[in-house]
Amino acid sequence: MRIGVVSDTHDHLGNVHRIVGLFNAARVERVVHTGDITQPKTLEVLAGLEAPLVGVYGNNDQERQALGAAARRHGIALADPPLELHWAERRILVVHDPSDLGDALQDHHEVALHGHNHERVLERRGGCLVFNPGECAGHLAGRNAVGVLDLVRLETEILRF
Repeated sequence: MRIGVVSDTHDHLGNVHRIVGLFNAARVERVVHTGDITQPKTLEVLAGLEAPLVGVYGNNDQERQALGAAARRHGIALADPPLELHWAERRILVVHDPSDLGDALQDHHEVALHGHNHERVLERRGGCLVFNPGECAGHLAGRNAVGVLDLVRLETEILRF
């Protein structure tokens, strides 16, 4: 199973349209947003994904009620972090802020996804793969990226735009 991973879209709608196109072209089976969607209009664009979207709220997601309503309207599942997912026989932990991993990360997690710092992270913590694809809401072409994670092989791919 290949999943798309994105974080910190911060209402940069031009980039969000590009992200939808990249994930649809990559034929990911699911997409995880690790927070800082910021406003419901971003969910309106993300509704164009061909794969189901789940995510967590970030520290800049202040319009929770409006975000929740938009998410429900589009069949998007948003939750407060930490969020645990069980996909492809893997236990996945999703948080926004990597500092939350310390309290939430358990021995049974095989993958941990986060955002918040806009920096690419690909590391091992014990038996867990920790991944943040990095910046996607910047204004410099070619420096933005989202990630694709193969849950079977535990391999990542960076899609730059």
